[in-house]
Amino acid sequence: MVKHIVTFKLSGTPAERIDYATKFKEALEALPAKISVLESIEVGINSNPAEDWDVVLTAIVPTMEDVAVYAKHPDHIAAAAIIAPVKESRACVDYEF
Repeated sequence: MVKHIVTFKLSGTPAERIDYATKFKEALEALPAKISVLESIEVGINSNPAEDWDVVLTAIVPTMEDVAVYAKHPDHIAAAAIIAPVKESRACVDYEF
């Protein structure tokens, strides 16, 4: 199994960032029903104003190759497009467990 952890830093006012993050979270949480290799996904929106990152997601897929299947899936691409206009930074770690 592979755990895919991604954090995002968004630009804009705090209210704009929360709005984008909320829409992104809803789209991501719908993906397990649409992407067969996606075992689960958990999405969190940062509640701590002292921290810089806005959104974190943890997805679980069976293999490292499935990370690419997930990433290239049209529904995942559509979800990522939600924050594309305000995405300032992205960091990712994929590890087998």
